[in-house]
Amino acid sequence: MVDARYKDRYFDSWKKVDARTMLQCVVDEMVGGGTDQQEEAAGADDPSQEDVNPPSKKARNESLQGMYQEILAENDVVQQAATGVTASQVQTYLAEITILKTACPLMYWNSNRTRFPALARVARKYLTAPCTSDKVSANVNLKLSTELSKPTSICSFDSLSPKEVLVLDCLRDAIFWPETPLLKSNFSLNDTSDPAHSTFTILSRNGGGSWQVGDQLRVSIKICDFHGRPKKSGGDVLFARLHNRTFLAGVAGHVEDHHNGSYSAVFSLLWEGNTQVEVTLVHPSEAVTVLQKLTQEQPDRIYFQSFFRSGSVTETTTCNICLNANQQKLCNYTDLNTGEPWFCYKPKILDCDARISHAKGGFRQNLTAMEEKLFQSGVNMKVSIPASGPANVIVLPKPKGENQSTVETRSTGYYYQGAWHALDGTAVQQFNSTAMSQCLKGKAVYIYGDSTVRQWYEYLTKELPELKEFDLQSSKQTGPRMALDYVNKVLVTFHSHGPPIRFGTMPVNQLHYIANELDRVAGGSDTLVVIGIWSHFSTFPIEVYIRRLLNIRRAVVRLLTRAPATVVIIRTANPKELTLYETLTNSDWFSLQRDKVLRAIFEGVNVRLVDAWEMILAHHLPHKLHPESDIIKNMVDVLLSYICPIAGSFKSSFKKLDFRPEICIEKV
Repeated sequence: MVDARYKDRYFDSWKKVDARTMLQCVVDEMVGGGTDQQEEAAGADDPSQEDVNPPSKKARNESLQGMYQEILAENDVVQQAATGVTASQVQTYLAEITILKTACPLMYWNSNRTRFPALARVARKYLTAPCTSDKVSANVNLKLSTELSKPTSICSFDSLSPKEVLVLDCLRDAIFWPETPLLKSNFSLNDTSDPAHSTFTILSRNGGGSWQVGDQLRVSIKICDFHGRPKKSGGDVLFARLHNRTFLAGVAGHVEDHHNGSYSAVFSLLWEGNTQVEVTLVHPSEAVTVLQKLTQEQPDRIYFQSFFRSGSVTETTTCNICLNANQQKLCNYTDLNTGEPWFCYKPKILDCDARISHAKGGFRQNLTAMEEKLFQSGVNMKVSIPASGPANVIVLPKPKGENQSTVETRSTGYYYQGAWHALDGTAVQQFNSTAMSQCLKGKAVYIYGDSTVRQWYEYLTKELPELKEFDLQSSKQTGPRMALDYVNKVLVTFHSHGPPIRFGTMPVNQLHYIANELDRVAGGSDTLVVIGIWSHFSTFPIEVYIRRLLNIRRAVVRLLTRAPATVVIIRTANPKELTLYETLTNSDWFSLQRDKVLRAIFEGVNVRLVDAWEMILAHHLPHKLHPESDIIKNMVDVLLSYICPIAGSFKSSFKKLDFRPEICIEKV
């Protein structure tokens, strides 16, 4: 449990509860017994002074859920001063991601002793215990240093509250990814996943006979290395699509990882005629290992800068969520309302309040030559996998007399004749400029987020001739931007989200967090709120994104509480074109994991979802961060269909999850 490489990840669910409870007992016993003070007084650097016998366990009846309730209740002042503090440490430590298997757990505890002082003492006791009964050599001291430096980084995920840690624990099912292979420094590319030697096979129809509309088509995928040898583990990133170019039809498939080098893709057959299967290797599992390492070891590989000025004196310093606090003093720009952290190195001359602008600083790439070979376009990154037999099927209509409308599917929609058809009961209408103006008449549309929703703002101002943009003397890229149709009384605005944001230079007084902006919206039946935030969080640990979404979720709930008729729409992440740079900063795997988190956090909230992920994956056009106009039109059609629905058409735009994250999220 105190080995940060493994924690409780390999326990069965029932054993995990017992193990966590036992760890909490050991920590409470050590803290309550004054073990740390006794060690310091006795000379903590001498291994012979260690108590080699594990502390006796207190009788304790609390389950893990009981400890959660203690955190949530926060009504026992005495217990909060002792057990509550250690429980917070245990929950935070176990909720965070494990370190690499090749990393040293002692070094981890050396770096994190300030964050987890009680746990660090337990770790020191058990991780440095000798493996035999022989006395430890006097010239080998495995004990953690008692002279610890300041924390080496300041990151938002270092300061998750106990309640946020509970949410992170609830989301583990959503972001689970199979364990990927460890990479030795001299690994061979020939031993990694190779799309050219891999194959997919269309399986026979269940029950035999001809394929019909409404059937489930299953495809078996076998991944092999460059030698043609079958892989024995999972973790590859695969996309699957079913399409017909003649009908401009397409639907995304659901990929299942069997953790042994084989995968299944499941499709719903939604149209008649010839249907083609397409399977793509996005990343080999070994590349995911590298991406995980980057997130753990180089969360600051994208860095930012701020410009400071006072009179004729100017300075520029580096800023980020994660900064090395040992290099120099920091300016703390943590938002007072949301608690969102942001830091800059303090200028040598000027004060922290002399900061006037924010900008992207640059990118640090730190991969080995062999690691770079795992990200080669046309070789092992976004490359199609060939079929071992036919790659297409002929789909017949359902026989007369059968229910023509019932289709079992895990997809949220599909394209046919180039138009998106939702499968959640929403009737997606096709809007021309006149219909768009009528739908938006008398409404205020507030768009918050990154450039992927700024595209929607730009599409509306282009397609609606009466919607005139005002020059606010702000950047077209960063905003704020505002357009008004005076005749139809339509207001549309765009505001970019707060840092981290990789746009060009922008004044610090325009760095606004979405949660704070939502609290300023009155809301009502004439108000539409659009949120899209994901792309700029890819290089940071997932905890950073979770914290941001939780703040936005709280603000959305407050808005819908005071103005229930407000329509709130969330745009999901989407796949994009990949180069080496784009992969290391915004890989589809990073985006996929964050997309899962977004869906889970807003599950159970009265918001609508525009599923950009499936709308791009199912389309025949190339994947792009900023999709082409045909896809944007379909997205805006979905958006407007939520605002001006056909009576009784809307049900839910969220996929049904296999777990209920809203149960614990609502407690936060």
